[in-house]
Amino acid sequence: MADDDYVYDEATGEWRPAAEVAAEAAAAGIVRDSAGTRLADGDQVVVIKDLKVKGSSTVIKQGTVIRGIRLTDDPAEVDCRHDGIRGLVLRTEFLRKR
Repeated sequence: MADDDYVYDEATGEWRPAAEVAAEAAAAGIVRDSAGTRLADGDQVVVIKDLKVKGSSTVIKQGTVIRGIRLTDDPAEVDCRHDGIRGLVLRTEFLRKR
């Protein structure tokens, strides 16, 4: 994120630097999608970009719905399963909550 990006904080009612908000979220362990929406275990998410699966010739297309995600210790990653691909870990920067 650039230094001039700001996010509206609804709790305080003021605009704050996006880098500051992201640092606080990472410190608190809050998992957020690409749009900043909070994610929880069991949520459904949509892939916002075509993703190649490492170790496979499979591509997960943009718009694919992933059901039943599981949060990991890393707030930037979620664990999920899609079409028989077990142990699939996706970065939250490529997901949007449905």
